[in-house]
Amino acid sequence: MVTSSVFTYLAGDELEHIAAKYRVKINYKPFNLRQVFKRTGGTAPDDRHVSRQIYRAQEIPRIAKHKGVDITVKPAFWPTNPAPSCYAIIAAQAVGGGNVGELCQSILRACWLEDKDIADDKVIKDALISNGFDASITESGLLEGAETFLRNTEDAIQANVFGSPSYIVGDQVFFGQDRLEYLNAYLAEIS
Repeated sequence: MVTSSVFTYLAGDELEHIAAKYRVKINYKPFNLRQVFKRTGGTAPDDRHVSRQIYRAQEIPRIAKHKGVDITVKPAFWPTNPAPSCYAIIAAQAVGGGNVGELCQSILRACWLEDKDIADDKVIKDALISNGFDASITESGLLEGAETFLRNTEDAIQANVFGSPSYIVGDQVFFGQDRLEYLNAYLAEIS
């Protein structure tokens, strides 16, 4: 999961609904998308050929409209450093007590709808508090969050992840918000 990924934002909370339907637990694993791109042959959006940038700019509002999701197509704080918000998700998941799925959605909304900088400490703390977490976990879990973030990045590469969102069940990788339908079918098949 990558907190600055527009396509993760566009997936909305469909993953959480699928997980509830099949009574499976989600293990959110924020990772460094730029490192994954670099090591798997991908290219960051701002480094892509202009034709790919134009297509992406057309596709984002198209997907948002299709899914009924409000979006700020050109947010003021994108690209930004997603690491601090990813560390917060890692820390929140480790301590428990709140709603991690809603925390992820809050951070994604902050970037892609509310024009907030998800690298900003106040934005992160507000998201933590509004989802049932103690905001102080950003201070106490920083080192562990950074270490886990690096480990998650390695795990993602080893699991054949090359972009975000990616959903992994066993050895099966489902890439993209448009693959949630396939994830749902796969969980139905193995349940």
